[in-house]
Amino acid sequence: MKQPAPQPARAGQRILAGILFMCGAGLLFPVMSGFAKFLGADYNTLQISWARAFGHIVFMLIFFVPRFGLGMLRTRRIGTQLARSLMLFTSNVASFLAIVYIPLGKAAAITMMAPLLVLPLAWLVLGERAARSHIGALLVGFVGMLILIQPGSAVFQWAALLSLLSACCYAVYQVLTRLISAIDTPETSAIYSSIVGSFGMLLVLPFVWKTPHGARDIFFFCSLGVLGAMGHYFVARALAYAPANIVAPFQYMQLIGSVVVGYLFFGDFPDFLGWVGAAIIVGAGLYIGWSQRKPG
Repeated sequence: MKQPAPQPARAGQRILAGILFMCGAGLLFPVMSGFAKFLGADYNTLQISWARAFGHIVFMLIFFVPRFGLGMLRTRRIGTQLARSLMLFTSNVASFLAIVYIPLGKAAAITMMAPLLVLPLAWLVLGERAARSHIGALLVGFVGMLILIQPGSAVFQWAALLSLLSACCYAVYQVLTRLISAIDTPETSAIYSSIVGSFGMLLVLPFVWKTPHGARDIFFFCSLGVLGAMGHYFVARALAYAPANIVAPFQYMQLIGSVVVGYLFFGDFPDFLGWVGAAIIVGAGLYIGWSQRKPG
């Protein structure tokens, strides 16, 4: 008689799959941000954010409906799904506006506070308890963020606060995604994540619309939705496989990608304090992630 595989092995494989999906998302988002930064020089941030959300919906419908049918559009928690969508849209608007004024690498480093902010939120909302050492790591990460943005100094940029707002909203989005993952499929969550941005923005879009004036801009606008949709589907899949406080730190791959994209596209490179602050934030997040994988 064939014996089932041991439960720890299956659990370990699911956690590894979750980590790989989160790393994949971290590679897609920097390219999307690079395109958004290009567009931000000529177009309103709300138009860019709408294109990101609407393209997401269109891509997901084309990709998933033939495979899963219209039944994937049904959700048993419409309120939670709309709250997720609102948090993601707010995060995107804040992020796209921030990168108009600050380098991609710096913006990405600040938004890397999101995995740390997931920690207390996952405790409060999901019951995923955190050790005292993890709370300490969260405080260390906050110190790294202060080093990075240098409040009160001559080099402080107000747009850095927009990146922090983006991180806060994205942390709430991740926790709500984890909460809904036990009820709706990742495909359903991926569709609903851009509902608010796609259709809510139609009320204000006529007041901010500017017709794209070249093939490059059209390509960038269209790519935003595709890259964002794939990235957030990866996030939804990652959080369906493993707890938020394990897989969330692995989105730090996004920081590396953002530095590379920022340097190649815009000639931006973090200064010394930027690297120090980013290293502290990443170190704190990785400590939390790795320590959560220890038995007992």
